[in-house]
Amino acid sequence: MSPAPDKQSPYESGTTHFGFRDVPAGEKQKLVGEVFTSVARKYDLMNDLMSLGIHRAWKRYFTATCQVKPGDRVLDLAGGTGDIAALLKPRVGADGTIVLGDINAGMLSVGRDRLTDRGLVAGLDYVQCNAEKLPFPDASFDLVTMAFGLRNVTDKDAALGEIARVLRVGGQARVLEFSEVRAEWFKPLYDFHSFKVLPKLGSLFAGDPGSYRYLAESIRKHPPQEQLKAMMEEAGLARCGYVNMSAGIVAIHTGYKV
Repeated sequence: MSPAPDKQSPYESGTTHFGFRDVPAGEKQKLVGEVFTSVARKYDLMNDLMSLGIHRAWKRYFTATCQVKPGDRVLDLAGGTGDIAALLKPRVGADGTIVLGDINAGMLSVGRDRLTDRGLVAGLDYVQCNAEKLPFPDASFDLVTMAFGLRNVTDKDAALGEIARVLRVGGQARVLEFSEVRAEWFKPLYDFHSFKVLPKLGSLFAGDPGSYRYLAESIRKHPPQEQLKAMMEEAGLARCGYVNMSAGIVAIHTGYKV
């Protein structure tokens, strides 16, 4: 297969959600970009406020259980500020390569600066790209990861299809994302934190309640566990499954190229 042709997504002619708002699908990418440009320099603070700091443990488990070995080539989509790449770099070793891909130039710049400041330079590449139309040949990577980014993609089916396309046979796709809370008793507390507390914290610590409100709303619009599993299978990935963490606040979805 060759890279996906530059054709109009079926989403682009209709509407989609931006948080709880319906917007023209073609505008979502711009709106999401504005959110992440706003929070780029305070990305860790954003994640700490959203998860009460637990995101660090989720990311460590996510990377520790990835299928990866020395010398592998990894694509980390929505690479953010480089957290996943930093955790995976020791596992791919000196002969391995990690490509950080992010649609937002501000986020990619923060990631590059932070990794460079930590002395992580060799074996790391940075590409500004859209997950729906990846600029890589077929079968380019042994592992593709995406942590807390898929829910912001307009055409998730296209992104999952692209992930499957660029994986080598036997390669693994891993998605870490906020998901649907399973414990009924916990849902009211989680909603209160998301919609009442989080925007106020965003206003207090970042001066940006709107972006934090969108991020909370985007979680509720993201496909729940079983639906995302089915979407990964439809995209051509096999042996798809997921693991809930923290009562389903997040889930790790896995699929393979066969």
